[in-house]
Amino acid sequence: MPQTKNLFISATNTNIGKTYASSLLLKYYAKKGLKVGYFKPFETGVITTPSDGTSMLNLVKKLNPTFNVNINDVVPYQFWLPAAPYIAKKDVIIDLEFLKEKKEYLERFCDILIIEGAGGLMVPLFENFFIIDLIQEFKCKTILICPSKLGCINDILLSVEALKARAIPYECYINLYENDNDFKIISQPFLKNYFGKLNFLDDLKV
Repeated sequence: MPQTKNLFISATNTNIGKTYASSLLLKYYAKKGLKVGYFKPFETGVITTPSDGTSMLNLVKKLNPTFNVNINDVVPYQFWLPAAPYIAKKDVIIDLEFLKEKKEYLERFCDILIIEGAGGLMVPLFENFFIIDLIQEFKCKTILICPSKLGCINDILLSVEALKARAIPYECYINLYENDNDFKIISQPFLKNYFGKLNFLDDLKV
């Protein structure tokens, strides 16, 4: 059986568009004929059911009816407090081996597994263990979702430096959701020169 490809969706910060990016990637790869799957190890701010995880699971089941799993498989850790998992978990013990097992279980049902992180790369899970460390544990390529607002150059480059320092393969995608016109004047010229080519989330729309 061929190994399932994994992509870990992270961002320069929270509310940058990870869930939106995940939905686009799921549709993109499904259109290419791949069986898609979704995994969100942590969702915070959960009142009754995880809203992001539920909407993504519903989408995946439309795109890949063989993804026969439930919401607790897709979002194994659900916390009420809308904060970093390190804070939101309170007395709950986060088990990395359990998360690896969940990932391997979900891989059985798909060709490519989209894994959505919480917040940005340096969001803490333990005192000295962050989302970026989880990416290393999962051995995933990272899709870094980047903002288009003023200050995005600094945010993008800091996140890229963190990924490079850990030798994590990555691609950057810019989400043109804020200050679109200003971005083209203020940030795009430098970023285009620095990276050579810019990827935009809108390019993934199918």
